[in-house]
Amino acid sequence: MSSNKYDNDELIFLSEDTHSSTANVSGRWNVLVVDDDEEIHAVTRLALSDLVVNDKVLHFIHAYSGDEALKIIAEMGSSIAIILLDVVMEADDAGLTVAKKMREEMKILEPRIILRTGQPGYAPEEQVIKDYDINDYKTKTELTRSKLVTTIIASLRSYQQILSINQSRKGLQQIITSAANLMEEHSVRNFCEGVVTQISSLIGLETGGVVCAKAGSVLDKDDDGVYVLGAAGEFAPYINKKLESLHNERIVKYVTSCLQLKKHIFENEFSVLYLSSSGYEAAVFLQVGRGISVVDQQLLEVFLSSISIGYENVNLFHQLRTAAFKDWLTKLPNRSEFINLLDECGATKSSSEKALVALIDINHFADINDGLGQEAGNNTLLAVTKRLEETFSDKVEIGRIGSDVFGLIGEEADVNPQILNQMFAAPFKAGEHTLPLSACFGFCRLQGVPQTGINILKQTNIALNIAKKNLKANFEYYAPEMEQETTWRLDMIRQLTRDFDAKKLQLWYQPQVDLVTEKIVGMEALLRWPTSDGGFVSPAVFVPLAEYSGQIIDIGIWVLEESCRQLSALSKLGYTSLRMAVNISMPQFRDPNFIDTVKNIITEHAVAPDRIELEITESVVMDEPQIVIEALSELKQFGVKVAVDDFGTGFSSMSYLQKLPLDRLKVDRSFINEITPGKAAFIAETIVTLGNRLGLSTIAEGVEKREQASYMLKLGCDEAQGFLFAKPMPFEQLLEFLASQES
Repeated sequence: MSSNKYDNDELIFLSEDTHSSTANVSGRWNVLVVDDDEEIHAVTRLALSDLVVNDKVLHFIHAYSGDEALKIIAEMGSSIAIILLDVVMEADDAGLTVAKKMREEMKILEPRIILRTGQPGYAPEEQVIKDYDINDYKTKTELTRSKLVTTIIASLRSYQQILSINQSRKGLQQIITSAANLMEEHSVRNFCEGVVTQISSLIGLETGGVVCAKAGSVLDKDDDGVYVLGAAGEFAPYINKKLESLHNERIVKYVTSCLQLKKHIFENEFSVLYLSSSGYEAAVFLQVGRGISVVDQQLLEVFLSSISIGYENVNLFHQLRTAAFKDWLTKLPNRSEFINLLDECGATKSSSEKALVALIDINHFADINDGLGQEAGNNTLLAVTKRLEETFSDKVEIGRIGSDVFGLIGEEADVNPQILNQMFAAPFKAGEHTLPLSACFGFCRLQGVPQTGINILKQTNIALNIAKKNLKANFEYYAPEMEQETTWRLDMIRQLTRDFDAKKLQLWYQPQVDLVTEKIVGMEALLRWPTSDGGFVSPAVFVPLAEYSGQIIDIGIWVLEESCRQLSALSKLGYTSLRMAVNISMPQFRDPNFIDTVKNIITEHAVAPDRIELEITESVVMDEPQIVIEALSELKQFGVKVAVDDFGTGFSSMSYLQKLPLDRLKVDRSFINEITPGKAAFIAETIVTLGNRLGLSTIAEGVEKREQASYMLKLGCDEAQGFLFAKPMPFEQLLEFLASQES
């Protein structure tokens, strides 16, 4: 192609698309010229230098080889409108290679390609155009200036149409993606961004815009201000901020007006569209740069009408998500969201030795609900929330973890026992009530070990539980040994459950004798938990675990059933007067079926009720005395005997003791051990005397020496059990022991 070809031809400008004046130029089209001949580059620039299409000039980028062209294409992508591409450069098919790689490997489909070659017929024109999406394929001698301009204009039209189609597709994809992912945190934002993008493609303009709504209708805000829900272009940084933060008086004015008037506003340089569905409304401000045609206005109205249901749905799902992660009363993050915050904390703050998590448990909160009503309880929680927010401002993350438990995440300088106790020093104003409150605190330091949020919460809760049992202070910091103890306890509970289900627990029996005749009058049923190494887990260890886990109820039923079954077996062998003592714990008394269960088991095994003696400790009596007294009184009427075990070691009230339907007091082994030659056992003597005064029998536990038995006999004690007479034994050995005693 030579320069004189262009000089002899006039540039052609189509009146509806182009003009020679640059007064109204508002942009540019990127044109990539690829040719190994510098003269071709110069001639092309000269021929097209003053061409303006749709108010945009041509901007030339130059490449002198196929490889150089591919680098530019990879960098600029779809922002290139046209590629004037020479076929033969460093290789005979270098241009075709560029087209092939751009379309097939890079997947860049929008730029239009005009192939130019100095070798006509090098490649089949139809096949090349079909395979590589070529707009035109000309020899260089064919491309006069007028033909080049015509080809450029046609290609730009094609490029603009393809861009519009792709923008429309991307806008739709963004809305579809938002609809499929509505439970994500920014689903409203994605939806609103999609609205702006889709509108831009519908009217064929590159627009910036914002979607705004009142906070009360779609956001978790208490004020009634207007907020930016989604944005595109230059307004993107203002999402989730107040409309006024845009610092654009025109946008603030017309968005507010649109929401008040509830209708669209169309102006020359901008438009504001009104979007509404079932109480959810929004204003879409578009920075379009020119007026929107009547046809486009009608199209936009149809579009807004069609997506209004989507806008309603996205807000409903947003509210559902808020309900899932926000506490309904205090509007604080709930337990699920607090764990999410801890997950972030474990990943981002765990390297800081100052990072700390705290749990606050309000003491006796149930009394407020029960005594003053639920409204007072709610007002109390709101008062605590307000003081927490006032105390910590934005320095600390605050959440409501449970009914009366709050969580904090912050630095130890801000979250510590001194500050928290000071916060609870003044009474709280809860509605019409002014209430003094106290609380327990659990703390967990994060010392550089990444971990999950649920694990951090677990560790903090371990510290809180220990603090609630602490008699000296109302707070505790987590230490690894606390978790080790908790883990051990849970492992023991799981193993106890497995062994009980596998019927591995055993019942042993320790004979009780008449101190005068030393004949056997009964047995105490003692629970044994064998271990795999042939030993036994101490009852002092596993009975509290069974009570803690609630398994003691099922185990207690089994013990009573087994005791009655063995008593029935003894009766068949002629031992009809022996009684069986069975220990009862507090969780069993709380079981609403306890009384009926005891009666049914005794009746089922045809055992006389007075041969069963239920043993309770003083601590059980004092835990919930009324429940215990009522249950034992009913069982006493049924015929069951009642004994107080370990008497004298607790702090029982004499008034409650008199109300209990007792038959026997058991003198604890610790008082029996005090019996030594020449020394009086004052407490043992007092208990025996008390029993006699109350008309109760007495039995001494842990008698191991003859002088102990003699001393208790002289005091007037009726019975005894201990190693002096017999050790605890399995039922088979008990039968042998009874037989030997008879002989």
